[in-house]
Amino acid sequence: MAERTGWRCGSAGLLALVLVVTCFISLACTPARTWADDVAASENREGSAVDAQAGFGLEGFTRYNAGAQRLVDDVDLGYRFPVADGSTVVIVNAPESIWVHVDEAAAETAGFRADDVEDVEALIALIKQLDESHAHGGALLADEQKPWTVTTQNEVLEGAYRYVFRAKVGEGVYTSVQPAYIPQDSTPSQEAAVSGFDLGDGALWVDNAALVAAGDVATVAAPTWQDELAAFFADLDMQPFWVSLKTSGMALAVTFVLGLLAAWRTAGTSSRLKGLLDSVFTIPMVLPPTVCGFLLLLLFGQSTAVGRWLIDHGIALVFTWPAAVISAIVVSFPLMYRTALGAFEALDEQMLDAARTLGWSERRIFTGIMLPLAWPSIAAGTVLAFARAMGEFGCTLFFAGNYAGVTQTIPIAIYFEWMSGNTDVALFWVVVVILFSFLVILFINLYTARTLRYRERGLRRAGRSRGDGAPMKVDGLEAHGGDAVRIDRDALAALLVDRDSAPVGNEGRSS
Repeated sequence: MAERTGWRCGSAGLLALVLVVTCFISLACTPARTWADDVAASENREGSAVDAQAGFGLEGFTRYNAGAQRLVDDVDLGYRFPVADGSTVVIVNAPESIWVHVDEAAAETAGFRADDVEDVEALIALIKQLDESHAHGGALLADEQKPWTVTTQNEVLEGAYRYVFRAKVGEGVYTSVQPAYIPQDSTPSQEAAVSGFDLGDGALWVDNAALVAAGDVATVAAPTWQDELAAFFADLDMQPFWVSLKTSGMALAVTFVLGLLAAWRTAGTSSRLKGLLDSVFTIPMVLPPTVCGFLLLLLFGQSTAVGRWLIDHGIALVFTWPAAVISAIVVSFPLMYRTALGAFEALDEQMLDAARTLGWSERRIFTGIMLPLAWPSIAAGTVLAFARAMGEFGCTLFFAGNYAGVTQTIPIAIYFEWMSGNTDVALFWVVVVILFSFLVILFINLYTARTLRYRERGLRRAGRSRGDGAPMKVDGLEAHGGDAVRIDRDALAALLVDRDSAPVGNEGRSS
């Protein structure tokens, strides 16, 4: 009891330590604030820079590393990037040059002239400064060996691409990459498909900012790290964590049962059928997750009889939370199955045959012998399956999509936060995933070590109970955490006979 209490206390202390380390690492990984060089560091707001001599500055700088090609209100814009609210400057890193679009009204208000060489050089210097602070280890505009072009035109051409800087659709404004020529009866995406080129290659990334007069650059007192940390967590959306936890928990409940049953039945089948079953149950482990998601999308979509039958009966799985659970089950099942199968196959077959000769049913052998002896490996497989479900990305994105609060798990949130330029949030979730994975591995190691110590003490007690004082022999697998135990068969027979002779719950034969 004292050892169990101490182990629980140690686990609680370890969990508390991990939580503390998470906070500190998250703070350390949060990109440092970059302040302008031309004014006091305690005054410029993050994402702002000013050139006092030129008389203007930039604020609200945002970097979008990737765009999208989905329709916006049924309008095809080609490959698009959002224009941040209030942004009047759009910087596009094109294949052959760097385009800087400046809104005419904002340029006039800020005192910027696109035909003034000094103003253009000052603007480019401010852009490079802020782009470097928002790159977070990525490529920099300052390192690009390309010509810069500052323009106030809303559309420009470069090679096979047309760039539309402020395309308004509904309530949104977008920077759009389109084919240079689009027939009247076609759309940007259709023409790109016909021409055989990828619109996404037309812009490596896009930056946004607001051009303002030097005196209008937003300033605040430089926050302390405590204020930054408090503000970060105050704005942090924790829904991906709860969605991941709920999805992984539900998936684990199904995977645990199905994995054990599949491993049990596979271990007891003939060699030829066993190979076939094992291949079917294991194949999701070696397939890319995106392939699994694509197959699920085809199976449950309108393209198959199964999908049409479900839809006709009011069951729509695609892009729903149940789809996220199914995706997690598919990718985590092989881990549970393979771990349980290996544990069952490591058991002594003669021990199981001895139970059968005493009249034990297969189900009783499974619950009374196989499960207890294989439990350490099963527990490890359970934790690994849960961790795999928590880390699933490709299959979930294909089959369940990205819907905040519904199907957006932590891995999906990391990708889309990075795409949206919220690298701070993406780094936080990366740290959470790393620490969670570390905790899972540490738990498995601690549990395995504790189980081995418990077995060693049990074997020593069994040796003393026989009177010879020698411990029971164990297989070589035992030293490596295996579940195979070579036991005294006479003692086993006596144990089974005693249990079968008990007045209550007698399921076997009496001797």
